[in-house]
Formats: sequence, C-alpha cells, structure tokens
Amino acid sequence: MGHEQGTNSETTLEMLKQAAAGDAAGWERLLDRYHDRLRRMIAVRLDPRLQGRFDPSDVLQETYVDAHALLPEYLRETRMPFFLWIRYLTAHRLGRIHRAHLGRRMRDAGREVSLYRGAMPEASSAALAAQLLGKECRPSEVAMRAERQLRVQDALNRMDPIDREVLSLRHFERLTPAETAQVLNISGAATAKRYFRALERLRHILAMFPGGLEDLR
Repeated sequence: MGHEQGTNSETTLEMLKQAAAGDAAGWERLLDRYHDRLRRMIAVRLDPRLQGRFDPSDVLQETYVDAHALLPEYLRETRMPFFLWIRYLTAHRLGRIHRAHLGRRMRDAGREVSLYRGAMPEASSAALAAQLLGKECRPSEVAMRAERQLRVQDALNRMDPIDREVLSLRHFERLTPAETAQVLNISGAATAKRYFRALERLRHILAMFPGGLEDLR
C-alpha cells in the first residue's frame, strides 16, 4: 500500500466518514494501517528514562481515543493527510507525558522541536543510534557494536537538529519525501539535501568500521 501524500485518498476519506458515523470496526481497520509506523515514531521519541514505564501500545490507545473524539473537527477542515494528523496527535500525547513525568529535567535529554502548530519530543540520538544499528550481533561483536553506537550517537548529536529529524523521519519512521517535507514545513529539495547530508556524515563516521554504512538497518 502506498503512502498518502498531500490529501487523503477517496477510500481513506470514506473510511473516515464511516468511522465518524459510528463504524467502530472500520475505525479499527483504518488505525491498523498506521499502527506500526506510529510505534516506530514512539520508539525514537519516548525519553529513555520513561521507556520502562510507558508501553508504545498504551500511548497509542490513548491517542486513538483522542483522535476519535476530534475526528468530526478534522473532517470539517482537513489540512493534512490522516496519517500525518494522527502522528501529530501521537506527538502531542508524548509531549504531555514528558512534561508530566520529567518536568524541568526535560532540558537535559527531552528536547522538543517545533513542528505543526506546537512542539513534539525530539528524536533521541541514543534511540536513533540503537535503531540504526539494530539489536542483533554475535557475542564476539558486542564491544565493537557498543563503540560504533557511541560514535553514531556522537555524530547524531553534532548534526543540525533538522538534519537529525530528517534522518529519523526518512530512515526510521519511513515517511516519504513529501510527508517529511510537510512535517518539517520545508521544500522537497531541502528535505533531500538534508537527508543525504545526514547519511554522508554517518558514512564518514562509520568508515573506520567493517561494513561502514552498509550495516545500518
């Protein structure tokens, strides 16, 4: 199934209207389309200090309740595709969790980036590094992987925040170039430039390791 760009497809729009009219099963089918992508988003944006306390599925269930309550308003004035809208609501929910449970400590590792009409938790460099390198390795490679992860994390920390966001959106959350440009409110050309610049920086950092960038997931 292809990603929606710009506006909702006729099929999605019809499913949304039916959900707003009370079709619970249709609403569940629609959410299932995006569940895995939203879980990936939470994986890189939920502060590491909270990962043992909040399950992504629980965060999403609360988001889905919010989304269903706001669905009539969304349908009255559709400004973005449904996936980007529910992704925004998920980000808003994460921001509330961070503020409620970290408070002032957010400044240390729970930074936010301005997206849409508000702010959302920034992709964690530690989480991004772990996801980019994957979790599986042989016992003899544990030390090498740990060193590589630290170098990738350092490279991510040195990037312009928008470059890091583009990398997260494109490489891990698997947003299309058009979706990424819309999320960050930048042009498609700027999105492509920043994405390839971020990959090039990682390639340079990893060049000293066997496999280089090829081992990135």
